[in-house]
Amino acid sequence: MLIARAPVRVSFFGGGTDLPAYYERFGGAVLSTAINKYFCVILSHSEGSVQVSSSDYRTFFRYSGTTSPLWDDDMQLPKAVLDHFHIHDGLSVFLASEIPPGTGLGSSGAVTVALVKALAMRSGQLLPATAVAELACQIEINRLGLPIGKQDQYAAAVGGLNLIEFGDGFVEVTPVKLPLDLLVALERRVLLFFTGTSRQSFSILSQLREHIASGRDKTLAALHEMKAQAYRGRDLLEAGRLDDFGRLLDDAWQAKKRVTGGVTTPDIDRLYEIALSAGALGGKVTGAGGGGFLMLYSREGRQQEIISWLEREGLLSMGFRFESRGATVLVNALAAA
Repeated sequence: MLIARAPVRVSFFGGGTDLPAYYERFGGAVLSTAINKYFCVILSHSEGSVQVSSSDYRTFFRYSGTTSPLWDDDMQLPKAVLDHFHIHDGLSVFLASEIPPGTGLGSSGAVTVALVKALAMRSGQLLPATAVAELACQIEINRLGLPIGKQDQYAAAVGGLNLIEFGDGFVEVTPVKLPLDLLVALERRVLLFFTGTSRQSFSILSQLREHIASGRDKTLAALHEMKAQAYRGRDLLEAGRLDDFGRLLDDAWQAKKRVTGGVTTPDIDRLYEIALSAGALGGKVTGAGGGGFLMLYSREGRQQEIISWLEREGLLSMGFRFESRGATVLVNALAAA
C-alpha cells in the first residue's frame, strides 16, 4: 500500500493572474498559503485491471490495457494522470478529500498533485516539489485543455505561505518567512465559512480567459491591480501590519468583482456585509467565485462574533491551520513497478 496526500490552499491575492493567457503577456503573482485540509490517494495492488474509486463523486470505474478510458467526466483528472504514467493494469486507486469539490480551495489541483506524487513514487521517480507541480499543470492545462491557472498545483506541491510568480516559461516560488508569533496571529484572524454551495469554476475561468485574450480593458486593469496587491500583501505581512493586510483583502475583493461576471451573488454580498459589521476588515470568496468558501480577515477579538453571526445565517465555520508541507508520501509499502 502507498498513501500520499496534498494540501488545499487559501489564495489571498492575485488569483487569475496565474492563467497562461495573462502571465505569458504580463507576468503574474499570487500570495497564498496551504492549509491542513488534504486530498488523499491510496494505491494498492489489484489483479488485472486498473480500478479507481472516488469517495467525493461516489464513482467507481475499471479499465485495462485493452480499453481506453474516456476523459469527459468527473474522473478525467485521475484517468489522465494514470495514462501519463502508462498504468493500464494491476493497480487499485482510492481517492478521498476533506473538502468538497468545487469549493474554491484548489482541490482539483490537489487531486492531480497527490496522484502524481503517489504514482511517481510507485515508479521510483523522486521528483522535487516543483517538478510534481509542473507535471500536474501539464496534464491539466496542456493535455486536458482545462481553462485554469497554475497556482493550485504549486501550492499543493510545495506547501507553506508563498509568493508565487508566473512568467512565460517559468514559475518562481518565494516563501514568506514570518516570525512564529506573527504567523500564528495571522492564522487566528483568517476565518473560513462554507456557503453550502459548490460551483463549476470552468465557466467563470473560460470567460476570464476570453476577456484577457480580447484585451478587455476593465478585466486587464483589475488583474493588474490584483497582481500588485499580491506584492503589497507580502510586504504588509513582512512588516507585521496584519490589519492593513486585512483591509487590502477588501480592496482585492472589489477588484475581483470587476474582472468578470459570476464572481459574486446578491446573497454572498449580503453575507459579506454582515461579516464586516461583525468585525471583519476584509475577505473574499475563494477560488473563481460564485460559491464555495467565504474567507474573512477578523479584527483580533472579533472572531467569535463573526462566527456567531454567519452561522446564524446558515454558514458553516471550518477550523484549519496553515500547513508548511506540500505533497507528501505518508506510507510506502508498495513495491515499485
